Amino acid sequence: MTVAASQAAAVEPPPPIARNWTRTRIAGHVLVGLWILLGVLLAVYLVTAWNPELFRRYAPTYASGLGVTMTLVVISTLLGALLSIPVAAGRMSRNPVIGGIAYGYVYFFRGTPLLAQTFLIYYGLGSFRPQLDAIGLWTFFREAWYCAVLAFTLNTAAYQAEILRGAIESVGKGQWEGAASLGLTKWQTLRKVILPQALIVALRPYGNELILMIKGSAIVAIITVYDLMGVTRLAFSRSFDFQTYVWAALLYLVLVETLRHATEWIERRITRHLKR
Repeated sequence: MTVAASQAAAVEPPPPIARNWTRTRIAGHVLVGLWILLGVLLAVYLVTAWNPELFRRYAPTYASGLGVTMTLVVISTLLGALLSIPVAAGRMSRNPVIGGIAYGYVYFFRGTPLLAQTFLIYYGLGSFRPQLDAIGLWTFFREAWYCAVLAFTLNTAAYQAEILRGAIESVGKGQWEGAASLGLTKWQTLRKVILPQALIVALRPYGNELILMIKGSAIVAIITVYDLMGVTRLAFSRSFDFQTYVWAALLYLVLVETLRHATEWIERRITRHLKR
């Protein structure tokens, strides 16, 4: 081979790498195509089946139901966050009695369906009306809204307690020892050293729990709470138009996606120092 031929061969681009079309890759492309097709069909259906009169009639009702859903989720999540603190402390306690009680609480509320817990509080405690009336609690338990808030609070507190406990325990023991060597008390160490690091770890699980709360809130429609799903059932029972459920699904999707993007934005903001 001459020098010119060898130089020409050296500058020739390498042959293109053939894409390996495995069964998994093919199945993935097929599924993505199906989802795109379903999205297009849904858009076509909404355009062709659009009923301005139906929308004008039930739009205020949907807005009201959406407000009920958000109020339920926000109140339950905040109360659950407060309740999760002593529960998480009990789970980390070395006292076997306290630890056993906290473990039993978490085990029950994480191991049983939220729907069953809501029914137990609304229908189950309703069976004890004379006893509840005697101690002045029947006014609370006869209202479906209060029962829903209580059920959701107890349920999310169990999950948030485990999230908080896992996040705190993920921080190395060296952080405690280093803070103690600086003369910080345990409370100061927890507040200024441990929790800031633990909350970074817990942010995404907290966001996922809030998303699950939003989607799970639809079950309160079964106990006559007119949340987003409750008003959707009412609209369908009067119009028998399937698009009323499509509206509800899109509203839930918007809520979930908004929360997901907000969680990612917060995570990027509070972890900027870790990327430098």
